Amino acid sequence: MPSDIKDINLADEGLARIEWAARDMPVLTRIRERFENERPLDGVRIGACMHVTTETANLMRALKAAGASISLCASNPLSTQDDTAASLVRDFGINVYAIAGEDMATYNAHIESVVATNPQIIMDDGADLDTALHTRFTEKLEGVIGGTEETTTGVVRLAAMAADGTLGYPVFNINDANTKHCFDNHYGTGQSTLDGVIRATNRLMCGRTLVVSGYGYCGSGLALRAKGMGMDVIVCEVDPLKALEAYMEGYRVMKAADAARFADVWITVTGDCNVVDAPAFENMKDGAILANSGHFDSEINIGWLEAHSTSKVELKPLVEEYTLEDGRKIVLLAQGRLVNLACAEGHPASVMDMSFANQALAAEYLYQHASELENKVYDVPPAIDDNVARVKLETLGVQIDTLTPEQIAYMSSWEF
Repeated sequence: MPSDIKDINLADEGLARIEWAARDMPVLTRIRERFENERPLDGVRIGACMHVTTETANLMRALKAAGASISLCASNPLSTQDDTAASLVRDFGINVYAIAGEDMATYNAHIESVVATNPQIIMDDGADLDTALHTRFTEKLEGVIGGTEETTTGVVRLAAMAADGTLGYPVFNINDANTKHCFDNHYGTGQSTLDGVIRATNRLMCGRTLVVSGYGYCGSGLALRAKGMGMDVIVCEVDPLKALEAYMEGYRVMKAADAARFADVWITVTGDCNVVDAPAFENMKDGAILANSGHFDSEINIGWLEAHSTSKVELKPLVEEYTLEDGRKIVLLAQGRLVNLACAEGHPASVMDMSFANQALAAEYLYQHASELENKVYDVPPAIDDNVARVKLETLGVQIDTLTPEQIAYMSSWEF
């Protein structure tokens, strides 16, 4: 079948890992079982640009069970698990265009391969596929019913398109579903990012100073996990409320240029560009380790490093050491790309279970209600978000109380 992967012979290992992840994704499993009976997306062509991991594979399985025809490419050149890609092709009939470590020409060619399938629903993680459709392949827009977007960076790009009046179809903002960002962003990013740094460096974290740029759901989760591992955490922020929140949580808060003097490890999670820039580099400690857990490789100004270094040495795969003109050494992980996916396996399946449950249910809702939707970015319907949380609790064996009629009346009245 049409695909471009590293090696189909890796499929056995990939299948075992996909099934292992499925054990910790009970909400998505329930959705897949319902989809098998109801086939709500029968015949629909889905084009997906997402991290090709075992968790994503289980989302693809659910969509396939719903009757969809799926073409998948990577949303990051370094995040693909080649064995997972092989199993998706061999065992689940998914067209996959993704190879770990692919260059940018191949990355863009893979996006074009998905566009060529004339997708009706777009599933994106970072909006690269959406952007391609709105710039280079505008003739394909008419056939798109709508889309979903997984991450903060992509939502920002799509919101900008909507504000400009150029968004060609409705898109559901999966990132801001409560059962996504409160768990995936906060707990998932915190654990998986440190996992990536530790796997890449084999450094002991306790006793070291971590600088975190950005104190949103991702940054706060990262700071919490690092603190729990015994790290001294400094937060850099531009939002006064987030900075104050970090301060009240017991972290030092300071400007990047000042934090650079203390950083043993520096991780960016902002979604912006040049967050670590010249003022920080000029003050940075010798031997500092830099990593990024935001979607794109724009947060660390790698161009500055390249321009002000006398040498660059690959110490081990995805660990590069730059020697600056004054002799200081700076270590960059994963080429400034997502360290949790490039150097580890990304978020644990348990939190992705809720994120991808939202994806699957939003795709179903989108297809059923497309005629009612405008070309703008929508939040996930609260009923979907609430249902994902309730089912997750059920699968965990957790029971909660319900309001009595008296309590409901009390909370909805101003007369007591």
